Parts: sequence; C-alpha cells; structure tokens
Amino acid sequence: QLQLVESGGGLVQPGGSLRLSCAASGFTLDYHAIGWFRQAPGKEREEVSCISRRGGSTNYADSVKGRFTISRDNAKNTVYLQMNSLKPEDTAVYYCAARAYYCSGSPNDYDYWGQGTQVTVSS
Repeated sequence: QLQLVESGGGLVQPGGSLRLSCAASGFTLDYHAIGWFRQAPGKEREEVSCISRRGGSTNYADSVKGRFTISRDNAKNTVYLQMNSLKPEDTAVYYCAARAYYCSGSPNDYDYWGQGTQVTVSS
C-alpha cells in the first residue's frame, strides 16, 4: 500500500521550532518531488515548500522564506521540513504530498497525500 505519513507536529510557543517528517512506504521517493502544504481552519490549502526529486531545487512560500528549510534523505525515504521562528499564523494542519519528478504549486497536481499533522503556535 502506497502511503505517506507525517510526524513531528505539536504545540510550540511563538519563536520556537519544530521539524516535520514525511516518510513514504510502499514506494520509493527517488522519482518524486515532495511538497509540504498547510491548511488552517476556514482557509484554502496552500503550498509551503517543495523539493525536487534529487533535492537540487527547492521552493518556499514568501511567508516562510528564511524560516523554514526543506530537505530530503532518499536513503531513508523521508523528507523533512525544519520550521524555525514559528509564528501564530503558522498554525495549521501540515500535509506532505508526492508527485512525479517536478514540483508544482497546485495541490491538484499531487498524486499521494499524507493524513496531516497539526502544528499549533501559541503562548
């Protein structure tokens, strides 16, 4: 069964850090670009970041540039999102998603999705 599983979410104070993980099972991520998306209550799902299949290209939403870093370890079949200097507006459910080869900013272009992990930034 093809599956993506996110982990690492939680409650953190403003200015804190979290590292999210996206682990794949049932298929290899070697040929897939991985995107991180988030969805806050009442808002549309938005792209946060994406990394190409070999990690040579990364994209970030303007709202997270300089604070978030995406990386991948294909040997572990896992992609990470390091989130620093977190703000209350980063509160959302974070999803990872996979598509063949290249990044896309549209959630509709992704073939596989995880179940999501909640990130709450609050004092």
